[in-house]
Amino acid sequence: MSLDRLIEKIEQTQNPTVAGLDPKLDYVPEYIKEKCFDKYGETLKGAAKALLEFNKGLIDALYDIVPAIKPQAAYYEMYGPAGVKTLYKTQEYARSKGMYVITDGKRNDIGTTMEAYAAAHLGKVKVGSAEFEPFLGDALTVNGYLGSDGIKPLLNICRENDKGIFVLAKTSNPSSGELQDKLIDGMPIYEVMGHMCENWGRELPGVYGYSGVGAVVGATYPAMLTELREKLPTTFFLIPGYGAQGAGAKDIAGAFDKNGLGGIVNSSRGIMCAYQKEKCDERQYAEAARREAIRMRDDIMSVVGKISINK
Repeated sequence: MSLDRLIEKIEQTQNPTVAGLDPKLDYVPEYIKEKCFDKYGETLKGAAKALLEFNKGLIDALYDIVPAIKPQAAYYEMYGPAGVKTLYKTQEYARSKGMYVITDGKRNDIGTTMEAYAAAHLGKVKVGSAEFEPFLGDALTVNGYLGSDGIKPLLNICRENDKGIFVLAKTSNPSSGELQDKLIDGMPIYEVMGHMCENWGRELPGVYGYSGVGAVVGATYPAMLTELREKLPTTFFLIPGYGAQGAGAKDIAGAFDKNGLGGIVNSSRGIMCAYQKEKCDERQYAEAARREAIRMRDDIMSVVGKISINK
């Protein structure tokens, strides 16, 4: 099962973190942009090529210490067809380095439309007698707030293709409580969604106690994160909100079980833009990203402890 492979990478690296590759051109060093614009012009293609070179440098610096990347699809789609190709090439390059790839697409639909999203991002597509994998993610973020009609089409494709999903439960943004904290029969909606993840996950059991249906639970709400870990014992968490959004290691401590498992913590700007924060030479952006990734790992491991796999 796909999330078993993620757990194995986390244990191997002793690092429950994921690098969010959500690049804006403002994040890309000037020398990379100048080189790409000289060759391709100030065009969507030139921008997409700059993002790809930036991403490859980050992956080269991180792949041996960070188990996964999480590219957010919107940052690539905004550059049109060339940007979508860069998303694919980024996934392909990360996979070639042995990294686990979580595509952050937050897809949300029902029936055959959701089956089409699932085929695109988690499955395969037949063209005549040939079969293709359109994108190269190992897992996909999805929005479950359309109910089971939006999730069940994914489960068979996940099972057949060894893929996983992370369902939005308690998100890290400030206004999440406008809906997610409302009560249904005395239970907050985010907890209802969490229990739905537990139920869906029974169709994708894993060997390390966690299913192939994970949940997105923000580090910016540490009490709720701790509460959900206690109530959702088989649901693995994707945890945004660390770093730039204000959460620290102490805020995510409650997400992990006695074996140091249970979640993977995302940092995007903190890693990508580390060279800007350090004010170092922009040609050292990848080295700065590695330093920040190590700092983040050590910070989180100080509250998690040793990570061990028990079947």
